[in-house]
Amino acid sequence: MKLTFHGAVKTVTGSLHIVETARGDIVLLDCGLFQGRRAEARTRNESLPVPPSKVRAIVLSHAHIDHIGNLPTWVKQGLKCPIFGTAATVDLCSIMLRDSGAIQLHDAEFLNKHRGAGEDWVEPLYLPEHAEATVRLLRGVRYEQWFEVRPGLRCLYRDAGHILGSASVLLEEEANGTKRRLAFTGDVGRPNMPILRDPQPLPAGADVLLSECTYGDREHEPQEELTHKLGEVVQRTFARKGKLLIPSFALGRVQVVMYSLRELQRLGQMPHEEIYVDSPLACEANEIFQRHPECLDDEATSLNDLEGSIFALEGYACLRGAEASKSLNHRADPMVIIAASGMCEAGRILHHLSNGLENPHNTVLIVGFQAEHTLGRRLVEKLPVVKVFGREKKVAAEVVVLNGFSAHAGRSELAGYLDKCRPAGPLFLVHGDESRAKLFKTHLEGLGFPDVRIPDVGQTLKL
Repeated sequence: MKLTFHGAVKTVTGSLHIVETARGDIVLLDCGLFQGRRAEARTRNESLPVPPSKVRAIVLSHAHIDHIGNLPTWVKQGLKCPIFGTAATVDLCSIMLRDSGAIQLHDAEFLNKHRGAGEDWVEPLYLPEHAEATVRLLRGVRYEQWFEVRPGLRCLYRDAGHILGSASVLLEEEANGTKRRLAFTGDVGRPNMPILRDPQPLPAGADVLLSECTYGDREHEPQEELTHKLGEVVQRTFARKGKLLIPSFALGRVQVVMYSLRELQRLGQMPHEEIYVDSPLACEANEIFQRHPECLDDEATSLNDLEGSIFALEGYACLRGAEASKSLNHRADPMVIIAASGMCEAGRILHHLSNGLENPHNTVLIVGFQAEHTLGRRLVEKLPVVKVFGREKKVAAEVVVLNGFSAHAGRSELAGYLDKCRPAGPLFLVHGDESRAKLFKTHLEGLGFPDVRIPDVGQTLKL
């Protein structure tokens, strides 16, 4: 077995690793969309490291766009192999990829309509028909049951507790009378977070382990503190008669924020103002949560049984149509607007930011990691002026960051997870900015991990 690192190396976006079996089969671990500077992202997403027609299978960890979003590009260029994920991941991929195809088309149309003199015409990275063709390749499998990926190569999924259906991956190859095991954490969730079950560690002793390290340099606040801080932000914004704009991943983050707002309502700490989830995708994701009770923790299961939904919020509306979304921009009354995308690189949140950033009564609440060179990162860095749809906007709105809502484990949480699945061979840190990966490497070495490495793009390891 041979492993080549390609995506989410010294960065957190565009997850993609290439496995070549002893029989010569090429299998991909994840196939994520690289997000960042527009020109760089386009080049990275279109430049595929191996011919798609030679790929024999793809194993997905979960349904976030930075782990699945470039699949239609590969299909567009000739990919025809099965794509494996858990049952919930397959359901979510279906809506995520269709949404991504529509966004690629609509964003290109918008940019072309508003392009300035001398600006190049923008082509969509892929079209909705490529997303549809991708959906037809998806194959659902269960947690904790070995399945055959290719002859001589099998896979086991363990619940990663990151988002609905997320999994850590164990690949096992038997060739020439020898077994080799490659373990991949995917994105690891936090223990004791709402809605989902806690992460389940992979078996120890793998020949090599790939681990994410998104928050390898810091700890998260406890969930109870987060809910309290969210309540303070809501009350402060509404006291100014402003709008609370929450850029959020439609899958995972929206649901946790909704759950926390519901808790504030239960405690009587949430003003009676309207709450809008402005994302057709998030509305569909909420419905899929209801179809997969096998992924829910005991508290969410009980709430589901008692109230018929884990998202029973007063004053809540899910907006699907574009006109309903646009109407919010013309209203001056206080409200909460949760809209995709989480890194402010696409989707309806861009329109709300375009209309709301220059209003000092408003608040932009960042509830997750923001990759380098994204609009979300620029807001976190408190730049006084940012570009939205290519136009400069003064940032007069208050910007608040609550990273503890992240679905990624913090430093101690991730280290504790890795301690339970220590490999026999090297531990490679991926899916983290290089500076954070270096700090987490030092931390793990202090805990007695003997061989921790940070790979380079294109680096190859033979097991």
